[in-house]
Amino acid sequence: MRPLRIGVIGSGTAAPAEAGLAHAVGAALARAGAIVVCGGMGGVMRAAADGASSEGGTVVGILPGGDPGAAADGVTIPVPTGLGEARNVIVARASEAVVAIAGEWGTLSEAAFCRKFGVPVIGLAASLPEDVVDETAEDAAEAAARALELAAARREGSPRRERRPPREVDE
Repeated sequence: MRPLRIGVIGSGTAAPAEAGLAHAVGAALARAGAIVVCGGMGGVMRAAADGASSEGGTVVGILPGGDPGAAADGVTIPVPTGLGEARNVIVARASEAVVAIAGEWGTLSEAAFCRKFGVPVIGLAASLPEDVVDETAEDAAEAAARALELAAARREGSPRRERRPPREVDE
């Protein structure tokens, strides 16, 4: 059986708290034996890759440019596309579920492609509209666990689970 492929999407520049969440998600996914898929560059992508690689995990970085050497250090398999932001569709297609952390327009486009393709989206400190995420998680461990559960169910051919309502976030 092939490992599950879980995407981690988010801002190309991340505040320390967001980077910490991404690192923890990447590490949790690697410990579970999943392959982490990301955009392969900085911010949330770099932190998730670093977290996964710190646990000996495999990270596939779908790069916007043509230089594999531009990938973040934690990326195990850089995939240079030369497609710029159009590579976001590949990140979505390559993932069986995604965790969205923070993010802006690029993250929104990746999440929108996920919705179109039926790939579950778990929001974690995400700034995405609530109708774009399937559910929200309170912490990195929950986000990773739910992404793994939804990806496994999707792989088994289970019908897409009914979306959970977004959680209220205290300001």
